[in-house]
Amino acid sequence: MQFQGANGQEDFRDMALGLVSTGSFPAIVGCADMMLKSAGVALVGYEKIGGGQCTAIVRGRISDVRLAVEAGAETAEKFGQLISKLVIPRPLPNLEVVLPIGHRLSQLSQSNGHSRLSNQAIGLLETRGFPAMVGACDAMLKAADVQLASYEKIGAGLCTAIIRGTVANVAMAVEAGMYEAERIGDLNAVMVIPRPLDDLEQTLPVASCWIEQPQAVMLPVAIRETEKELVQLPDLAKLPIPIQEEVE
Repeated sequence: MQFQGANGQEDFRDMALGLVSTGSFPAIVGCADMMLKSAGVALVGYEKIGGGQCTAIVRGRISDVRLAVEAGAETAEKFGQLISKLVIPRPLPNLEVVLPIGHRLSQLSQSNGHSRLSNQAIGLLETRGFPAMVGACDAMLKAADVQLASYEKIGAGLCTAIIRGTVANVAMAVEAGMYEAERIGDLNAVMVIPRPLDDLEQTLPVASCWIEQPQAVMLPVAIRETEKELVQLPDLAKLPIPIQEEVE
């Protein structure tokens, strides 16, 4: 998403960065979803700094970013996961160049692969401990018609399984995974997102097995030409020269 001024260049005077930080990956994805749906902002991506802390970064006009950050922070508070929030009006280009923010949108837009899981509901289940997450994944896959898209690690022993499918199947699978995660170890957070927007789709990790690479179109060619026998032409220099008789 680009915002241009009268001269066709990006107008930094009316731009802002918004940041919301939580202590859980499902919580930050839920915050990002709410920010995108509450205002006209672009989701740049996430920053994971360890210790379970994640930050969602959005960019847009100042008024839109303020609305988005408040909506995201309110969502994080409902889950008891809000750590901090920040709005930076009119950031200088130097800030966006140094921080790992500005180049991410261009990287995402240059991706040639297409996920077969796009336009499906998202389910996220976070545990403290890898065995609990693997056990929850097994229970979710066996309980409903869902696909395990990928998983995310954010430090402090927190692991998040990401599943995709219809809303009903994802909700059923997450419920089964919750019981199994609690039986094995420590369940930390869950989230179901029924209708993810494209910006959210592009920032979520997807395992390579679900990425379809564009294939070259091979057109069948059924034309066969038979090889013709070559005819050798005579050497003109060796041909006999006819003698013309003089007429009296």
